[in-house]
Amino acid sequence: MHFDFRFGPERPVSPDENWLTVGAQRVRFHFVRHRRARRYVLRLRPDGTARVTIPRGGSTAEASRFVHKNAAWLQQQLLRHAAEPARSRGWELGTKILFRGEPVCLEPATNGDTLLIRFGTETVRISGAETNLRPVIERHLWRLAARELEARVLELAALHQIRVERVTVRNQRSRWGSCSRRGAISLNWRLVQTPEFVCDYIVLHELAHLREMNHSQRFWREVARLCPNFAEAEKWLKANAGLLR
Repeated sequence: MHFDFRFGPERPVSPDENWLTVGAQRVRFHFVRHRRARRYVLRLRPDGTARVTIPRGGSTAEASRFVHKNAAWLQQQLLRHAAEPARSRGWELGTKILFRGEPVCLEPATNGDTLLIRFGTETVRISGAETNLRPVIERHLWRLAARELEARVLELAALHQIRVERVTVRNQRSRWGSCSRRGAISLNWRLVQTPEFVCDYIVLHELAHLREMNHSQRFWREVARLCPNFAEAEKWLKANAGLLR
């Protein structure tokens, strides 16, 4: 069995969509039922539609009330989403990216004939032909994550006396981490872009799964025991979900 930092298999609810006027915009939202979800969750998807997660035992009527109650948050996300197309997905000199939870600027530097890019505490060598810096910067961040995350997992596992067999760092597009019953934990390299307390939360979330391979109340009690500030970390992840795109 395999668990990741998302809810389990999703099952559309019928009727599976509805409409809501948010500001001057009509938004289509889809109801999706997750048997492992603990609460209602509203997310704006990249295509501009919204998804409403219905927990086990929940109803579409309550989900609709939840959407209306969070209309202001949805409007804020729509404004952010509308601004995204104006920003290039490529990175160039002067682009700001998140690194360890802080916005840092990609700045030029030289060392003799070597072209360098600096951001935060990092320095990356580039070729003069590169106009989009994103691929080389992301490769550097991935290598950095591969060095740091395994050590942090093992450190926290030893602290809480949880056995971990293997740690891998991958390029997941829709999740921050996952684990298996065999003690294998996989983490997203983009965790190096998050604050330390958020990164630790993801690690502890997966470690908690090695004791409770589910999303039951017992699991969430274990998460709260291992990581008392997990709600703050989840709030940060929700606000910065665009890091996975």
